[in-house]
Amino acid sequence: MAQKVQLLIVDDEPNTLASLSRAFRLAGHEAAVCDNAAKALELAKTQDFDLIFSDVVMPGKDGLSFLEDLRAQGVMTPVVMMSGQAHIEMAVKATKLGAMDFLEKPISTDRLLLTVENVIKLRRLESENRQLRQTLGKHQIVWTGEVMRKVMAQVERVAASESRVCILGETGTGKELVARTLHERSPRASGPFVTLNCAAVPAELIESELFGHEKGSFTGAAGRHIGKFEQAEHGTIFLDEIGDMPLPMQAKLLRVLEEGEIERIGGDKPIPVDVRVLVATHRNLEALAREGKFRQDLFHRVYVFPLALPPLRDRREDIPVLVDHFARLVCAQNSWKPIAFAQQAIDALSAYPWPGNVRELRNVVERLMLLATESGVTADTVQAALPAAPGAVAGGSSGPLADRVQSFERDTILAELKRSNYHMTNAAKALGLERSHLYKKMEQLGIEVQKGRRAQD
Repeated sequence: MAQKVQLLIVDDEPNTLASLSRAFRLAGHEAAVCDNAAKALELAKTQDFDLIFSDVVMPGKDGLSFLEDLRAQGVMTPVVMMSGQAHIEMAVKATKLGAMDFLEKPISTDRLLLTVENVIKLRRLESENRQLRQTLGKHQIVWTGEVMRKVMAQVERVAASESRVCILGETGTGKELVARTLHERSPRASGPFVTLNCAAVPAELIESELFGHEKGSFTGAAGRHIGKFEQAEHGTIFLDEIGDMPLPMQAKLLRVLEEGEIERIGGDKPIPVDVRVLVATHRNLEALAREGKFRQDLFHRVYVFPLALPPLRDRREDIPVLVDHFARLVCAQNSWKPIAFAQQAIDALSAYPWPGNVRELRNVVERLMLLATESGVTADTVQAALPAAPGAVAGGSSGPLADRVQSFERDTILAELKRSNYHMTNAAKALGLERSHLYKKMEQLGIEVQKGRRAQD
């Protein structure tokens, strides 16, 4: 084979170690040998191997226990099991534990090398798929709860149309991800997806950014510039934070939406454009229109299908899967081994109010993984890394993090029960919980409905 690989052979028989390592070296590979599972586990944790061959029956820790320990320690190197006492049950158990193959001794050299070749091919495919998933994962909407299920149902309903969508939500809720999803699930998916943040472009430059300009049309225009609308031809343009677009520019955008054509700065003729327009804002666009800070006619043009994204604090049931998703992305981007999050750490993250929403959660997950110890991310790691909750009073709560989390959950549930006049269904909905889950959580926290109050359903 042309590709040289690093192998680890684990077997208690010296003759087997010598013959296998010699066969692999003659084929151009590097082979380390080890005569017991405990020492092999340390090697696998500290060195990078492309493939591990392990005997099943060994004194002390056997090969199957060795495989279990590897996976428990986060070592995902492919493992091929070998045995001279093979039987179906043993092979089935090895496969369930994650073995790539099971070989019966004695093993021919050709069979060994074919196994190596097949595993390397598989790893190459997995690497390519992982890179593809990493690219796609950056734009993936992750959810599991009822709140986002309803949002995604709306996305599916409107995606296939040409309707203009106004995506509403706080900063960090994922408005651009939703816009991208609308594009990817539309008939325009093969066309470009072009974005412009209206709040990030100076007022004097936004027209050039959107419509382009001709050479010499203003000082500094050294050449022709193609604007975002032309770049998005046959695709989708996403105008983020449209509520911050200057009023003079709003009038020009309105004309484009009405006429379906743009005119470059310094140009002398209109240019037809075939573009679907999606917009987003964290501001109350209706209120801005009423106050005269946003054109009423433009409002009616872009507010065809409003799509409201919930803040993360209203979809807490999604936090565990979001943490897992972001952790996988961070590991893939940095070529790290998986880093475990303790359940108490997840609980603490789920209790936090997340003023920065999903974007803040993603940044905190990366920070936690950088601070993680050999035990992974613990409740103490979260306590050290998580910003103080907005409005929190310094010294207002003390004790272990788990106790503080319970106190926060208790206060939050009691406040919501009072606000909803002890209507359990409404309180559960506001907290993003199933009603049965709310009852269970109240029982865990020792919350009883006040005397004279009756929990309504």
